[in-house]
Amino acid sequence: MLSLYKPTCKDLWFRQAMLADAETMAYNHAWGGVISFPEEDWADWYAYWIARPEGKRFYRYLREENGNFVGEIAYHFDASLDGFVADVIVFAPYRGRGFGAEGLDLLCAAAKENGISVLYDDIAADNPAIALFLTRGFFEESRTEKKIILKKNL
Repeated sequence: MLSLYKPTCKDLWFRQAMLADAETMAYNHAWGGVISFPEEDWADWYAYWIARPEGKRFYRYLREENGNFVGEIAYHFDASLDGFVADVIVFAPYRGRGFGAEGLDLLCAAAKENGISVLYDDIAADNPAIALFLTRGFFEESRTEKKIILKKNL
């Protein structure tokens, strides 16, 4: 069972480790793979995503009962979709345990609690996580050769 954890700025080491891990970020190959997240960027990122989300962003770690961080969930407002886009990342060493499904459910519940009625995700067309989203109530809204837009009414 997972819980949501609002990280402090010093906890961003975990996000840095996930984003730098090639296996964890393999899903992101269509958008460049691993992502650099140097410590000197943490304070600005933290202010934008966590300290001052302005009703447009939400970010939390997924944490096991023993306190280990296993992933992250987030959503943000995307003007091109005129809606909120979901994000779920499970750190590769913790995959295959149902944490993606549980994290997505927690994200949808948090979004609904925060007054959001629809979540989207734009996923690379070859990303195996599409199946996860479909089993959690998302449906395909549109598709291009490169990506699929998924939608869920909360």
